Amino acid sequence: MLRFAGFGLDQQRAELWGPDGVAIKLRPKTLEMLRFFATSGGRVLSKQELMEAIWPNVHVGEDSLFQCIRELRTALGDERRQIIRLASGGGYSLTAEVVAEPEANPARVDVAPAVVAEPSVPAEAVAIQPAPRPVSRLRSPVLIGAVGALCVVILGVAVAASVLTPDVLFKRRPPRIAVMAIVDESNDPRGAVMAAEVTGRLMDGFARIRNISVVAPRTAAVAGVEGAGAKADYEIRGELQRGDQSWTLRARIIKNGSGEVQSVAAASVSTDEVDALQQSRLVAGVGHVLARRLNELLEPSAASSASRTASAGGDKVAVEQALASINQTTRERFGAAQTMLQKALRDDPDNVDLAVALSSLQLRGIQMVWFSPEEALTVEAKANATLEQALRVKPNSIPVLEAHCRFLSATNHFVESLVTCAKALSFDPWNGSALYLIGLGQIYLGRFDDALATFEQADRYDTPPASRWTWLLGAGTAYALMGRYDEALPWLQRSIAITPGTGRSHFLLAAAYQRSGRSEEAKAAMQEGLRLRPGTTRLNVSPPMKNASPVCIAAWDRVVQAEVDAGLPEK
Repeated sequence: MLRFAGFGLDQQRAELWGPDGVAIKLRPKTLEMLRFFATSGGRVLSKQELMEAIWPNVHVGEDSLFQCIRELRTALGDERRQIIRLASGGGYSLTAEVVAEPEANPARVDVAPAVVAEPSVPAEAVAIQPAPRPVSRLRSPVLIGAVGALCVVILGVAVAASVLTPDVLFKRRPPRIAVMAIVDESNDPRGAVMAAEVTGRLMDGFARIRNISVVAPRTAAVAGVEGAGAKADYEIRGELQRGDQSWTLRARIIKNGSGEVQSVAAASVSTDEVDALQQSRLVAGVGHVLARRLNELLEPSAASSASRTASAGGDKVAVEQALASINQTTRERFGAAQTMLQKALRDDPDNVDLAVALSSLQLRGIQMVWFSPEEALTVEAKANATLEQALRVKPNSIPVLEAHCRFLSATNHFVESLVTCAKALSFDPWNGSALYLIGLGQIYLGRFDDALATFEQADRYDTPPASRWTWLLGAGTAYALMGRYDEALPWLQRSIAITPGTGRSHFLLAAAYQRSGRSEEAKAAMQEGLRLRPGTTRLNVSPPMKNASPVCIAAWDRVVQAEVDAGLPEK
């Protein structure tokens, strides 16, 4: 057993254990690389030495090496790159002290192992294994010849797999993205450090996107950027500026070769925020926009040519306005957006993007209980058919995955929603809407601490801004369900300040005031909630609890009792 930085590496069982005793799942090559680091006495290992040790007698590109390094840093929580450090002259070293001890079972927690993303193994990393010696005797010349021919074919495929690129074998390789060093234009002493941190965070975020490959740029030395890099299909370039009261990051996607700008994004944060939050929100602000645009470029449109032409105009506006209504919902905005999309679909009935936007909007209406039970069943059935068709046509589309995630959440399929929302995040790591739906699923499953962490992460990203009231409400709800009403208050107040028209937020605020001993404010909040949602009583104030865990149901009952104590009618 090798121990370092609180982790335990069990060499005999090939397992990594975290400081809390939970197993951390790693790919075999990544685990082998960690073992190599841990047994190398802290010395700097060159990239060539690492590749020869982990992939002996196999030709692999540096992308495979960088992928393992990224996975190790994620598993070790090494966001600042201090445990596995890039040496100034190239290569890497494990900086933590490693202590070998006799094998002993670490304190193990009986939960599922934390999963680290396992990308498909590149074709060039497939090793040629020697054929086993045959045991039985083959007497038929015809059979011997057939087996021999088959062996030749297998050997040929294995050789091809070891030397050909995925582009040649599968006619397509993931697009390569190079994140160039953010240019510091701030005239601020902290600007250079801020620009370097933003560059690293932006690169790490895009490296988590599943259908692209992030490569180091060929030109311009970037602090902390690993490798010489292959030729990129797209480059991300940007500048950091500082005003009197804010930092601003501007970035764009540029198509190599033509130099065409594919998308432009900008984000600003107050200089009053702490540095880590500034960097997180700047990167998320531009990363969210650029990741969605990149997804559009890589996902072909499913609409007809007539639909695509229309989408460039009115239909595109309709979708954008509808999405805004999903995120910043009031009953009036919901109704107007639904009417607009229904009209657009009548004019263009084969437009998948319009159909998905309408389904996503209506599912939000189900969650907000703005349909009668009969209407909700009809909407649910139609949305299900629409999304199944859309997933067949555009399985990696962020809007389609978001809509499917919302469908699963609205229909109380919480475990399935966690999986689908995680897939949406794999194409846009800064997607606050997907994080909100993940947090919502965790609440219904009774995992309140996990939900709170998810909502807080969404708040650190703060993208898209129109959605921020949802994760603020989510965090306030999580605190209330845990009985921490004083801590729920500021989250609920911030949520209502952004979107005051839902009513449900006011009921939760009333409960939080009531349990915090502020009964007059509780009554006022309850009256406002009843004004916004007349007819609400103890019997219908809770969201649907189908498939919710007993822990969640019991916690909601306690919150509802606090709402009744604040003036919610019994019936």
